[in-house]
Parts: sequence; C-alpha cells; structure tokens
Amino acid sequence: MISISVDWTWTWWIVLVLAFDISIRVIAVFIIPRNRRPTAAMAWLLAIYFIPVIGILLFLLIGNPRLPRKRRKEQESINDAFREASEGLDFGTLRPDAPEWFTQLVGLNRKLGALPIAGDNGAQIISDYQGSLDTMAAEIDRATRYVHVEFYILQSDGATDEFFSALERAAARGVTVRVLLDHWANRWKPNYHATISRLERMGAQWHLMLPVQPLKGKYQRPDLRNHRKLVVIDGAVGFVGSQNVTDRSYNLKTNLRRGLQWVDLMVRVDGPVVASLAAVFVSDWYGETGEVFVVESDFLMDAGTGDLDCQIVPSGPGFEYENNLKLFLSLIFGAKKKIVMVSPYFVPDEGLLLAIQTACHRGVEVELFVSEEGDQAMVYHAQRSYYEQLLATGVKIWMYKRPYILHSKSMSIDDEVAVVGSSNMDMRSFGLNLEVTMLVRGSEFVDQLRNVEDQYRGMSRELTIEEWEKRPIRSVILDNLARLTSALQ
Repeated sequence: MISISVDWTWTWWIVLVLAFDISIRVIAVFIIPRNRRPTAAMAWLLAIYFIPVIGILLFLLIGNPRLPRKRRKEQESINDAFREASEGLDFGTLRPDAPEWFTQLVGLNRKLGALPIAGDNGAQIISDYQGSLDTMAAEIDRATRYVHVEFYILQSDGATDEFFSALERAAARGVTVRVLLDHWANRWKPNYHATISRLERMGAQWHLMLPVQPLKGKYQRPDLRNHRKLVVIDGAVGFVGSQNVTDRSYNLKTNLRRGLQWVDLMVRVDGPVVASLAAVFVSDWYGETGEVFVVESDFLMDAGTGDLDCQIVPSGPGFEYENNLKLFLSLIFGAKKKIVMVSPYFVPDEGLLLAIQTACHRGVEVELFVSEEGDQAMVYHAQRSYYEQLLATGVKIWMYKRPYILHSKSMSIDDEVAVVGSSNMDMRSFGLNLEVTMLVRGSEFVDQLRNVEDQYRGMSRELTIEEWEKRPIRSVILDNLARLTSALQ
C-alpha cells in the first residue's frame, strides 16, 4: 500500500493566497470604477489584475486624483467668498452682440468657480522667451505696493537674473513680495537651493505649493501639481500664460545634451481682469498658508488699455468638475469656421476627441500644433497614438521642428474668441494639475494670436497620413502602450 503525505500547511497558505487574490479583484471591481472615467477605471483594473502587488501599491499611492478633503473645503469656501464679493461690482463694459453660445460658456465658467467676465481690458501677447522675462522684470520695477509671483517652476539662473533682481529691488524699496512655487517640480531642479536662498535674502514671503512633506504633516497625492504661471503687480498689471521662470533649457543636463529649447508665450494684461488673477493668487496663498489677505483697491478695477472681454478660469483637483475640459469642449462645439489648438502634451479623453472629430465633420477647419521632439517619453508616445485618428478625420497636424519644444498652450476659435494659459489638452491637466486659463473675446487679440500661430507654422512641418502610416512597428507598440497608461489617474 502506497502512503501519500500531504503538507497541509502549504495547502492552507495556497488557499489563503488565492482567497486574498480573488477578494482583491472583486473589491477592485466595486471600488475603482466609482466616479471615475471608464478608461481610467479599466486601466487601473488591468494594472491590478496583471500586476496585482504593484498595481495595488500604485493605486494606494496615486489612485485618488483629488486634493485632501481639507484643501477642497478651503477651495470651496474661498470660491464662495469671491463670488459674494464680486456680486454687484462693475467689471467694465462688455462688447456687444456676443454669440449665445459664448454667453452660455461664460455662465458655465462662473458656475464652476471662475470670476465674472470683465470688459475694458488690454492684453498683449509676448512670444519671445527672454522678452517676456524682461517685460515682467520691467513691470516689477514699477511696483509701489506689492508683487505676487506664482510659477510651477521658478529658478534663479542667468536667463532669469534680471527678473529676480527686479524682485530684490522691489523688496528693498518696501514693496511686499509674495512668491509661490510648486514643491515637487522645483525640489529636484539644479538651482533649487540657490533660488530659495535668494528669496530668503531679499526678504520675500515665499511658500511651496502642494508640498509632499509627511514629516511636517503636509501630504497629498505626490503627483498633484500646481501648474499655474501668473504675476500680479499692484492690482494694475498682470501676466498669465505657459512660461516658467527659468532658462529655455530648464538647466537640465539631458536637455542641454540634446540641445532642447522651450518655446512659450505670456500675456500682459491690464484692466479689471487683473482683479481675477489676483483672486487666483489669493486663493492659492490661502491654500498653502491659511492666511487670508484682501487688497481692497484691487477691486476698483480701472479700465485698461483696450476693450477686450476677459474671464479667468481656474481649474484643478480642488474643484468638483474639470473646469478647463468643459471650457475646451464648449469652445470646440461653438466654432463655426476654424479651430487652432496649440498643446505640447495632447492626450484627449473620449469626449474631447469626439468633439474635435465632430467639428471636422461639421466642416470646421481644425489645426493642431505639437512638438516634433518630446521631452517626456510616456506623454510623447501617448499623444502620438491619437495622430492617426485625427489625420483620418481631417485635422491638420503641424509638428514644431526639433530641437525646440513648443510649450505654449492656446486655442483660437473663428475670428473673435481665444484662450491662453497654463493648461495642456491632456488628462493630467484636466484631472491632476491646478491650472489657470484666460478666455478672451475680441478680434484684436485673436489677430495677435493668429500672428503667433503663423510664426509657429513657419517653424513647423505638416504631418501627413501617408508619412504616419509608414512609421515602424516598434513605434506603434510604444505609442499604444503609453496610451493605456495615460488613463491611470
């Protein structure tokens, strides 16, 4: 008779592991899809099913795309405060005969957290990289009361020395200088400590935005970013756009080795809209410090040098809805003749992709400017996965020639409406980044932007579907894999 020995200890361990594995998969089906895009939910479920340990750890680390509840409550309270404070105020005279869809869009933005649209504004686009830094420095030199500076990346280097020198001169003559910079984006940059030391020496009040410092009790999802770029000077002049305060190479060795140079734009604004930019800074300052300050004279809102209608639209994980995505969708649906989009990182969700395709089918001319070269591999390959669909629909894709990285973010609609700001047209900007976008109505501004678009067109080459269909199979595989991971938020 043959005796069979069974190691019941190992058997029970196997049963427990299998039970745990099945339980995790079942629980994931109930938890992950809730209030999440189907594509994002599917990506997370695939990650947990195929690489369960890593997938679970990643989900616990970055699975919640929202700011902590306390921060969201703070954002809601300050939104309410600004909404009440702005009721009944005169924000200038608006241009007549606005299209109905534009009026509805303004109301939508207001409902989602934007301040009222303001008339009588001047706006000048500055597309020269060093020129924008020098213009901001010159305006800071005129400050008499305060300078508010908020940038995703802020570095003291050769290109930005005059900007920082202007801040030093302002502080020396008694002007209040407040500075906000994103923690994670700056912490690993070459000049981080030198920059902080310079802010300290000049006497600026400065704080890190969205700090990941658990030992100091400051923690949120570590890949959330405050991606905004703005300056407010005495409540009279403001700057908003896509450019960071740093050298065009970002001082990174890899960029220097590849010869990469960033192309950006900033917009100088004056008039009542500056009060809205000031409100965005005040809300971010409050979020990081708990300090509330109101410069009442900001709300006097003298007329600017033009008669443009402008509305500042903040967005990010502190808001209940994706304000910037809804803004872009409304603009695309409102277009009758022409849409020109400039976005260095273009990874649309299903709704945005469908809106663009629908615009083409309606007979609207659609152009998209992207970079030929990529500085972020995953995003670069993810956005390439959409080119075939866009080209087949009729979108004209312009690729800004290497070694330049086209970093501007803008959209022009027909002849009268445009947006500029910090927001890319990708899922990170829609769901994870704090962004600020300016909506503008006025043919004068669109003409300025068209001139910039013409400059970009002259530095770009058109991508054809024939060229795209000849790309190597390895590129197709990389693009499609990156597209899957882009939904993990």
